[in-house]
Amino acid sequence: MTSTISQPKGLGLTGKILIGMVLGIITGFLFKALMGESGDFTLTAGEFTFSFKGFFVDGIFHIGGQIFVNSLKMLVVPLVFISLVCGTCSLSDPKKLGRLGGKSIGLYLLTTAIAITIAMTLALVINPGEGINMPSSSTFDAKQAPTLVDVIINMFPTNPINAMSSGNMLQVIVFALLFGIAMALSGDAGKRLTAVFEDLNTIILKLVTILMNIAPYGVFFLMAKLFSYIEGDLIVKLIFYFGTVLLALFIHALIVYPVLLKTFTGLNPQTFLNKVKELSIFAFSTSSSSATMPVTLETATKKLGADNKVASFTVPLGATINMDGTAIMQGVATVFIAQVFTVDLSFTDYLMVILTATLASVGTAGVPGVGLIMLAMVLNQVGLPVEGIAIIIGVDRLLDMTRTAVNVTGDCMVTCIVAKSEGEFDDAVFNDSDAGKEFENIR
Repeated sequence: MTSTISQPKGLGLTGKILIGMVLGIITGFLFKALMGESGDFTLTAGEFTFSFKGFFVDGIFHIGGQIFVNSLKMLVVPLVFISLVCGTCSLSDPKKLGRLGGKSIGLYLLTTAIAITIAMTLALVINPGEGINMPSSSTFDAKQAPTLVDVIINMFPTNPINAMSSGNMLQVIVFALLFGIAMALSGDAGKRLTAVFEDLNTIILKLVTILMNIAPYGVFFLMAKLFSYIEGDLIVKLIFYFGTVLLALFIHALIVYPVLLKTFTGLNPQTFLNKVKELSIFAFSTSSSSATMPVTLETATKKLGADNKVASFTVPLGATINMDGTAIMQGVATVFIAQVFTVDLSFTDYLMVILTATLASVGTAGVPGVGLIMLAMVLNQVGLPVEGIAIIIGVDRLLDMTRTAVNVTGDCMVTCIVAKSEGEFDDAVFNDSDAGKEFENIR
Protein backbone atom coordinates (compact mmCIF):
# COMPACT_ATOMS: atom_id res chain seq x y z
CA MET A 1 0.00 0.00 0.00
CA THR A 2 1.39 3.35 -0.98
CA SER A 3 0.73 6.43 1.02
CA THR A 4 0.08 9.75 -0.59
CA ILE A 5 1.11 13.07 0.80
CA SER A 6 -1.35 15.84 0.11
CA GLN A 7 0.27 18.85 -1.47
CA PRO A 8 -0.46 22.19 0.13
CA LYS A 9 -2.86 24.25 -1.85
CA GLY A 10 -1.53 27.40 -3.41
CA LEU A 11 -2.56 30.76 -2.10
CA GLY A 12 -5.79 32.12 -3.50
CA LEU A 13 -6.21 35.62 -4.83
CA THR A 14 -7.07 36.99 -1.38
CA GLY A 15 -3.87 35.67 0.16
CA LYS A 16 -1.74 36.94 -2.69
CA ILE A 17 -3.29 40.41 -2.55
CA LEU A 18 -2.79 40.58 1.23
CA ILE A 19 0.85 39.56 0.86
CA GLY A 20 1.34 42.13 -1.89
CA MET A 21 -0.30 44.80 0.25
CA VAL A 22 1.78 44.07 3.35
CA LEU A 23 5.05 43.85 1.41
CA GLY A 24 4.17 47.09 -0.40
CA ILE A 25 3.52 48.93 2.89
CA ILE A 26 6.78 47.64 4.38
CA THR A 27 8.72 48.55 1.23
CA GLY A 28 7.17 52.02 1.20
CA PHE A 29 8.14 52.70 4.80
CA LEU A 30 11.68 51.43 4.17
CA PHE A 31 12.10 53.75 1.20
CA LYS A 32 10.66 56.65 3.19
CA ALA A 33 13.19 55.99 5.96
CA LEU A 34 15.97 55.63 3.41
CA MET A 35 15.12 58.88 1.63
CA GLY A 36 14.84 60.76 4.94
CA GLU A 37 13.82 64.38 5.31
CA SER A 38 15.34 65.32 1.95
CA GLY A 39 12.77 63.13 0.20
CA ASP A 40 15.38 61.26 -1.83
CA PHE A 41 18.51 59.14 -1.55
CA THR A 42 21.12 59.47 -4.26
CA LEU A 43 24.32 57.68 -5.20
CA THR A 44 26.90 59.63 -7.17
CA ALA A 45 29.73 58.24 -9.27
CA GLY A 46 31.49 60.95 -11.22
CA GLU A 47 28.90 62.73 -13.33
CA PHE A 48 26.37 59.95 -12.90
CA THR A 49 23.74 60.32 -10.16
CA PHE A 50 21.34 57.53 -9.22
CA SER A 51 18.12 58.63 -7.50
CA PHE A 52 16.20 56.04 -5.47
CA LYS A 53 13.09 58.21 -5.60
CA GLY A 54 13.32 58.72 -9.34
CA PHE A 55 14.12 55.10 -10.19
CA PHE A 56 11.96 53.21 -7.69
CA VAL A 57 9.17 55.44 -6.30
CA ASP A 58 8.46 57.62 -9.34
CA GLY A 59 9.70 54.95 -11.73
CA ILE A 60 9.10 51.26 -11.07
CA PHE A 61 6.43 51.67 -8.35
CA HIS A 62 4.52 54.33 -10.29
CA ILE A 63 4.69 52.47 -13.61
CA GLY A 64 3.68 49.12 -12.09
CA GLY A 65 0.77 50.64 -10.17
CA GLN A 66 -0.52 52.63 -13.11
CA ILE A 67 -0.35 49.65 -15.49
CA PHE A 68 -2.45 47.69 -13.01
CA VAL A 69 -5.04 50.46 -12.55
CA ASN A 70 -5.15 51.22 -16.28
CA SER A 71 -5.66 47.55 -17.13
CA LEU A 72 -8.73 47.55 -14.87
CA LYS A 73 -10.06 50.84 -16.19
CA MET A 74 -9.62 49.45 -19.70
CA LEU A 75 -12.42 47.00 -18.93
CA VAL A 76 -14.88 49.42 -17.37
CA VAL A 77 -16.64 50.84 -20.46
CA PRO A 78 -16.89 47.58 -22.46
CA LEU A 79 -17.90 45.64 -19.35
CA VAL A 80 -20.60 48.13 -18.36
CA PHE A 81 -21.97 48.50 -21.87
CA ILE A 82 -21.98 44.81 -22.78
CA SER A 83 -23.23 43.55 -19.42
CA LEU A 84 -26.01 46.15 -19.24
CA VAL A 85 -27.13 45.44 -22.80
CA CYS A 86 -27.20 41.71 -22.00
CA GLY A 87 -29.11 42.28 -18.78
CA THR A 88 -31.60 44.72 -20.32
CA CYS A 89 -32.38 42.81 -23.52
CA SER A 90 -33.12 39.71 -21.44
CA LEU A 91 -35.83 41.66 -19.61
CA SER A 92 -38.51 41.56 -22.28
CA ASP A 93 -40.98 43.04 -19.80
CA PRO A 94 -40.42 46.82 -19.54
CA LYS A 95 -42.22 46.81 -16.18
CA LYS A 96 -39.54 44.52 -14.77
CA LEU A 97 -36.82 46.91 -15.91
CA GLY A 98 -38.70 49.76 -14.22
CA ARG A 99 -38.91 47.75 -11.00
CA LEU A 100 -35.18 47.01 -11.08
CA GLY A 101 -34.33 50.66 -11.58
CA GLY A 102 -36.74 51.89 -8.93
CA LYS A 103 -35.62 49.38 -6.30
CA SER A 104 -31.90 49.87 -7.02
CA ILE A 105 -31.90 53.68 -7.03
CA GLY A 106 -34.18 53.79 -3.99
CA LEU A 107 -31.93 51.46 -1.99
CA TYR A 108 -28.74 53.27 -3.03
CA LEU A 109 -30.15 56.65 -2.00
CA LEU A 110 -31.46 55.17 1.27
CA THR A 111 -28.08 53.74 2.26
CA THR A 112 -26.35 57.01 1.34
CA ALA A 113 -28.72 59.03 3.52
CA ILE A 114 -28.18 56.59 6.41
CA ALA A 115 -24.40 56.76 5.88
CA ILE A 116 -24.09 60.53 6.10
CA THR A 117 -26.51 60.70 9.06
CA ILE A 118 -24.34 58.22 10.99
CA ALA A 119 -21.20 60.13 10.02
CA MET A 120 -22.46 63.52 11.17
CA THR A 121 -23.90 62.10 14.40
CA LEU A 122 -20.56 60.50 15.29
CA ALA A 123 -18.66 63.66 14.38
CA LEU A 124 -20.90 65.78 16.60
CA VAL A 125 -20.40 63.35 19.49
CA ILE A 126 -16.62 62.90 19.09
CA ASN A 127 -15.89 66.53 18.04
CA PRO A 128 -12.76 65.69 16.00
CA GLY A 129 -12.03 69.32 15.10
CA GLU A 130 -12.08 70.84 18.58
CA GLY A 131 -8.75 71.88 20.06
CA ILE A 132 -6.78 71.10 16.88
CA ASN A 133 -4.81 74.10 15.67
CA MET A 134 -4.68 73.38 11.99
CA PRO A 135 -3.31 75.94 9.50
CA SER A 136 -5.99 77.65 7.45
CA SER A 137 -3.74 79.37 4.93
CA SER A 138 -3.66 76.38 2.57
CA THR A 139 -5.96 76.49 -0.40
CA PHE A 140 -7.67 73.82 -2.43
CA ASP A 141 -8.40 74.58 -6.06
CA ALA A 142 -11.85 73.01 -6.30
CA LYS A 143 -13.42 72.35 -9.67
CA GLN A 144 -16.97 73.48 -10.20
CA ALA A 145 -19.29 70.75 -8.94
CA PRO A 146 -22.27 69.97 -11.21
CA THR A 147 -25.76 70.94 -10.13
CA LEU A 148 -28.49 68.31 -9.85
CA VAL A 149 -30.15 69.76 -12.96
CA ASP A 150 -26.90 69.41 -14.92
CA VAL A 151 -26.48 65.82 -13.69
CA ILE A 152 -29.95 64.86 -14.93
CA ILE A 153 -29.52 66.56 -18.31
CA ASN A 154 -26.02 65.17 -18.83
CA MET A 155 -27.22 61.61 -18.22
CA PHE A 156 -28.46 61.56 -21.83
CA PRO A 157 -25.59 61.50 -24.34
CA THR A 158 -25.57 63.54 -27.53
CA ASN A 159 -22.76 61.30 -28.78
CA PRO A 160 -22.63 57.76 -27.27
CA ILE A 161 -19.21 57.06 -28.77
CA ASN A 162 -17.79 60.20 -27.17
CA ALA A 163 -19.39 59.18 -23.85
CA MET A 164 -17.57 55.85 -24.05
CA SER A 165 -14.23 57.38 -25.00
CA SER A 166 -14.43 59.96 -22.20
CA GLY A 167 -15.65 57.41 -19.64
CA ASN A 168 -18.89 59.24 -18.81
CA MET A 169 -20.49 56.28 -17.06
CA LEU A 170 -23.96 57.77 -16.51
CA GLN A 171 -24.27 58.41 -20.25
CA VAL A 172 -22.93 54.95 -21.08
CA ILE A 173 -25.46 53.38 -18.71
CA VAL A 174 -28.40 55.29 -20.21
CA PHE A 175 -27.36 54.43 -23.78
CA ALA A 176 -26.82 50.77 -22.88
CA LEU A 177 -30.28 50.59 -21.28
CA LEU A 178 -31.95 52.16 -24.32
CA PHE A 179 -29.96 49.93 -26.69
CA GLY A 180 -30.90 46.82 -24.71
CA ILE A 181 -34.58 47.77 -24.66
CA ALA A 182 -34.50 48.31 -28.43
CA MET A 183 -32.91 44.88 -28.88
CA ALA A 184 -35.60 43.25 -26.74
CA LEU A 185 -38.30 44.82 -28.92
CA SER A 186 -36.67 44.02 -32.28
CA GLY A 187 -37.77 40.42 -32.71
CA ASP A 188 -35.42 38.10 -34.61
CA ALA A 189 -32.86 40.83 -35.28
CA GLY A 190 -32.66 41.48 -31.56
CA LYS A 191 -32.31 37.76 -30.79
CA ARG A 192 -29.43 37.39 -33.25
CA LEU A 193 -27.62 40.38 -31.76
CA THR A 194 -28.33 39.11 -28.24
CA ALA A 195 -26.33 35.95 -28.98
CA VAL A 196 -23.39 38.11 -30.11
CA PHE A 197 -23.50 40.23 -26.95
CA GLU A 198 -23.70 37.15 -24.74
CA ASP A 199 -20.55 35.79 -26.40
CA LEU A 200 -18.85 39.15 -25.93
CA ASN A 201 -19.88 39.12 -22.27
CA THR A 202 -18.29 35.70 -21.80
CA ILE A 203 -15.06 36.92 -23.40
CA ILE A 204 -14.94 40.10 -21.31
CA LEU A 205 -15.39 38.12 -18.09
CA LYS A 206 -12.59 35.78 -19.16
CA LEU A 207 -10.39 38.82 -19.74
CA VAL A 208 -11.23 39.92 -16.19
CA THR A 209 -9.97 36.58 -14.88
CA ILE A 210 -6.75 36.90 -16.88
CA LEU A 211 -6.01 40.41 -15.61
CA MET A 212 -6.64 39.39 -12.01
CA ASN A 213 -3.37 37.48 -12.19
CA ILE A 214 -1.43 40.74 -11.97
CA ALA A 215 -3.51 42.07 -9.05
CA PRO A 216 -1.05 41.13 -6.25
CA TYR A 217 1.83 42.81 -8.09
CA GLY A 218 -0.24 45.90 -8.86
CA VAL A 219 -1.30 46.18 -5.22
CA PHE A 220 2.36 45.91 -4.14
CA PHE A 221 3.40 48.80 -6.40
CA LEU A 222 0.45 50.99 -5.34
CA MET A 223 1.11 50.48 -1.63
CA ALA A 224 4.87 50.90 -1.98
CA LYS A 225 4.49 54.27 -3.68
CA LEU A 226 1.77 55.52 -1.33
CA PHE A 227 3.64 54.72 1.89
CA SER A 228 6.92 56.13 0.62
CA TYR A 229 5.22 59.55 0.38
CA ILE A 230 2.69 59.73 3.19
CA GLU A 231 3.50 62.08 6.06
CA GLY A 232 3.18 60.40 9.45
CA ASP A 233 2.97 63.64 11.43
CA LEU A 234 -0.06 64.74 9.42
CA ILE A 235 -1.85 61.50 10.31
CA VAL A 236 -1.07 62.17 13.98
CA LYS A 237 -2.53 65.70 13.75
CA LEU A 238 -5.68 64.38 12.11
CA ILE A 239 -6.03 61.20 14.17
CA PHE A 240 -9.47 62.13 15.54
CA TYR A 241 -10.84 63.00 12.12
CA PHE A 242 -9.27 59.89 10.64
CA GLY A 243 -10.62 57.65 13.39
CA THR A 244 -14.12 59.15 13.23
CA VAL A 245 -14.40 58.49 9.50
CA LEU A 246 -13.10 54.93 9.94
CA LEU A 247 -15.55 54.25 12.77
CA ALA A 248 -18.48 55.49 10.68
CA LEU A 249 -17.33 53.37 7.71
CA PHE A 250 -17.05 50.23 9.85
CA ILE A 251 -20.47 50.81 11.45
CA HIS A 252 -22.03 51.24 8.03
CA ALA A 253 -20.34 48.19 6.47
CA LEU A 254 -20.57 45.80 9.42
CA ILE A 255 -23.89 46.83 10.97
CA VAL A 256 -26.10 48.80 8.55
CA TYR A 257 -25.52 46.60 5.50
CA PRO A 258 -26.01 43.29 7.36
CA VAL A 259 -29.17 44.60 9.06
CA LEU A 260 -30.65 45.73 5.74
CA LEU A 261 -29.70 42.43 4.11
CA LYS A 262 -31.27 40.38 6.90
CA THR A 263 -34.38 42.56 7.00
CA PHE A 264 -35.13 42.48 3.27
CA THR A 265 -33.91 38.99 2.34
CA GLY A 266 -33.43 36.86 5.47
CA LEU A 267 -29.97 35.89 4.22
CA ASN A 268 -27.13 35.22 6.67
CA PRO A 269 -25.09 38.45 7.08
CA GLN A 270 -22.00 36.54 8.21
CA THR A 271 -21.99 34.49 5.01
CA PHE A 272 -22.38 37.67 3.00
CA LEU A 273 -19.46 39.42 4.73
CA ASN A 274 -17.23 36.37 4.32
CA LYS A 275 -17.93 36.24 0.60
CA VAL A 276 -17.24 39.92 -0.05
CA LYS A 277 -14.03 40.20 2.00
CA GLU A 278 -11.80 39.49 -1.01
CA LEU A 279 -13.69 42.10 -3.02
CA SER A 280 -13.28 44.64 -0.21
CA ILE A 281 -9.54 44.05 -0.06
CA PHE A 282 -9.29 44.47 -3.79
CA ALA A 283 -11.35 47.68 -3.72
CA PHE A 284 -9.17 48.99 -0.88
CA SER A 285 -6.10 48.66 -3.09
CA THR A 286 -7.58 50.34 -6.19
CA SER A 287 -9.57 53.15 -4.49
CA SER A 288 -11.96 53.04 -7.43
CA SER A 289 -15.44 51.53 -7.58
CA SER A 290 -15.27 51.69 -11.37
CA ALA A 291 -11.91 49.93 -11.60
CA THR A 292 -13.14 47.28 -9.15
CA MET A 293 -16.38 46.71 -11.06
CA PRO A 294 -15.24 43.55 -12.88
CA VAL A 295 -14.47 41.87 -9.55
CA THR A 296 -17.72 43.19 -8.01
CA LEU A 297 -19.73 41.63 -10.83
CA GLU A 298 -17.93 38.30 -10.48
CA THR A 299 -18.51 38.31 -6.71
CA ALA A 300 -22.21 39.14 -7.01
CA THR A 301 -22.90 36.38 -9.53
CA LYS A 302 -20.39 33.60 -8.84
CA LYS A 303 -20.14 33.86 -5.04
CA LEU A 304 -23.35 35.46 -3.84
CA GLY A 305 -25.78 33.87 -6.29
CA ALA A 306 -27.40 36.91 -7.92
CA ASP A 307 -28.52 36.27 -11.48
CA ASN A 308 -26.46 38.09 -14.09
CA LYS A 309 -29.63 39.73 -15.47
CA VAL A 310 -29.92 41.64 -12.19
CA ALA A 311 -26.24 42.03 -11.28
CA SER A 312 -25.33 43.41 -14.72
CA PHE A 313 -27.83 46.18 -14.00
CA THR A 314 -27.30 46.93 -10.30
CA VAL A 315 -23.49 46.69 -10.14
CA PRO A 316 -22.67 49.23 -12.90
CA LEU A 317 -25.41 51.47 -11.55
CA GLY A 318 -23.99 51.15 -8.03
CA ALA A 319 -20.46 51.93 -9.18
CA THR A 320 -21.84 55.17 -10.58
CA ILE A 321 -24.34 56.40 -7.97
CA ASN A 322 -23.61 54.43 -4.77
CA MET A 323 -21.10 56.54 -2.86
CA ASP A 324 -21.88 55.71 0.78
CA GLY A 325 -18.21 55.92 1.77
CA THR A 326 -17.86 59.32 0.12
CA ALA A 327 -21.02 60.53 1.88
CA ILE A 328 -19.53 59.45 5.22
CA MET A 329 -16.34 61.38 4.51
CA GLN A 330 -18.35 64.45 3.52
CA GLY A 331 -20.44 64.29 6.71
CA VAL A 332 -17.46 63.99 9.07
CA ALA A 333 -15.36 66.47 7.06
CA THR A 334 -18.12 69.09 7.15
CA VAL A 335 -18.40 68.90 10.94
CA PHE A 336 -14.60 68.75 11.32
CA ILE A 337 -13.97 71.79 9.11
CA ALA A 338 -16.75 73.74 10.83
CA GLN A 339 -15.15 73.01 14.22
CA VAL A 340 -11.64 73.85 13.02
CA PHE A 341 -12.82 77.24 11.71
CA THR A 342 -15.21 77.68 14.69
CA VAL A 343 -18.26 78.05 12.48
CA ASP A 344 -21.57 77.15 14.13
CA LEU A 345 -23.89 75.19 11.85
CA SER A 346 -27.62 75.14 12.53
CA PHE A 347 -29.83 72.07 12.48
CA THR A 348 -31.12 73.23 9.09
CA ASP A 349 -27.54 73.38 7.81
CA TYR A 350 -26.97 69.77 8.85
CA LEU A 351 -30.17 68.69 7.12
CA MET A 352 -28.99 70.54 4.00
CA VAL A 353 -25.66 68.69 4.13
CA ILE A 354 -27.49 65.35 4.31
CA LEU A 355 -29.73 66.21 1.36
CA THR A 356 -26.95 67.72 -0.75
CA ALA A 357 -24.48 64.90 -0.17
CA THR A 358 -27.15 62.26 -0.86
CA LEU A 359 -28.17 63.81 -4.18
CA ALA A 360 -24.54 64.60 -5.07
CA SER A 361 -23.71 60.91 -4.87
CA VAL A 362 -25.70 60.41 -8.08
CA GLY A 363 -23.22 62.57 -9.95
CA THR A 364 -20.06 61.31 -8.24
CA ALA A 365 -17.89 59.24 -10.52
CA GLY A 366 -16.34 56.09 -9.06
CA VAL A 367 -12.72 57.19 -9.36
CA PRO A 368 -10.08 58.03 -6.73
CA GLY A 369 -10.24 61.49 -5.15
CA VAL A 370 -13.48 62.69 -6.72
CA GLY A 371 -15.08 62.90 -3.27
CA LEU A 372 -13.04 66.06 -2.58
CA ILE A 373 -14.67 67.79 -5.55
CA MET A 374 -18.13 66.90 -4.28
CA LEU A 375 -17.13 67.98 -0.76
CA ALA A 376 -16.42 71.46 -2.15
CA MET A 377 -20.04 71.65 -3.27
CA VAL A 378 -21.30 70.54 0.15
CA LEU A 379 -19.11 73.11 1.95
CA ASN A 380 -20.29 75.90 -0.33
CA GLN A 381 -23.88 74.89 0.33
CA VAL A 382 -23.55 75.67 4.06
CA GLY A 383 -21.10 78.57 3.78
CA LEU A 384 -17.95 76.84 5.03
CA PRO A 385 -14.51 77.78 3.62
CA VAL A 386 -13.54 75.44 0.79
CA GLU A 387 -9.88 75.92 1.74
CA GLY A 388 -10.61 73.60 4.66
CA ILE A 389 -10.32 70.71 2.20
CA ALA A 390 -6.57 71.32 2.10
CA ILE A 391 -6.39 70.36 5.77
CA ILE A 392 -7.73 66.84 5.24
CA ILE A 393 -6.30 66.17 1.81
CA GLY A 394 -3.14 64.64 3.27
CA VAL A 395 -4.96 61.65 4.78
CA ASP A 396 -7.78 61.43 2.26
CA ARG A 397 -5.95 58.87 0.13
CA LEU A 398 -5.98 56.28 2.91
CA LEU A 399 -9.61 57.03 3.73
CA ASP A 400 -10.47 56.93 0.03
CA MET A 401 -9.26 53.33 -0.09
CA THR A 402 -11.48 52.33 2.85
CA ARG A 403 -14.46 54.24 1.42
CA THR A 404 -14.21 52.30 -1.82
CA ALA A 405 -14.26 49.00 0.08
CA VAL A 406 -17.50 50.12 1.75
CA ASN A 407 -19.01 51.26 -1.56
CA VAL A 408 -18.53 47.93 -3.34
CA THR A 409 -19.86 46.05 -0.32
CA GLY A 410 -22.99 48.18 -0.62
CA ASP A 411 -23.21 47.40 -4.34
CA CYS A 412 -23.28 43.69 -3.56
CA MET A 413 -25.78 44.11 -0.72
CA VAL A 414 -28.24 46.01 -2.92
CA THR A 415 -27.73 43.47 -5.72
CA CYS A 416 -28.67 40.63 -3.35
CA ILE A 417 -31.79 42.44 -2.12
CA VAL A 418 -33.00 43.33 -5.62
CA ALA A 419 -32.22 39.86 -7.04
CA LYS A 420 -33.99 38.18 -4.12
CA SER A 421 -37.08 40.36 -4.53
CA GLU A 422 -37.21 39.57 -8.25
CA GLY A 423 -36.81 35.81 -7.75
CA GLU A 424 -33.46 35.95 -9.54
CA PHE A 425 -31.30 34.73 -6.66
CA ASP A 426 -29.71 31.30 -6.12
CA ASP A 427 -29.69 30.51 -2.40
CA ALA A 428 -27.64 27.36 -3.02
CA VAL A 429 -24.77 29.41 -4.44
CA PHE A 430 -24.98 31.90 -1.57
CA ASN A 431 -24.79 29.13 1.03
CA ASP A 432 -22.09 27.17 -0.82
CA SER A 433 -18.74 28.02 0.76
CA ASP A 434 -16.93 26.78 -2.35
CA ALA A 435 -18.92 28.89 -4.80
CA GLY A 436 -16.64 31.10 -6.86
CA LYS A 437 -13.48 29.30 -5.77
CA GLU A 438 -12.38 28.92 -9.37
CA PHE A 439 -12.31 32.72 -9.58
CA GLU A 440 -10.59 33.20 -6.21
CA ASN A 441 -7.91 30.60 -6.80
CA ILE A 442 -6.65 31.83 -10.14
CA ARG A 443 -2.89 31.65 -10.37
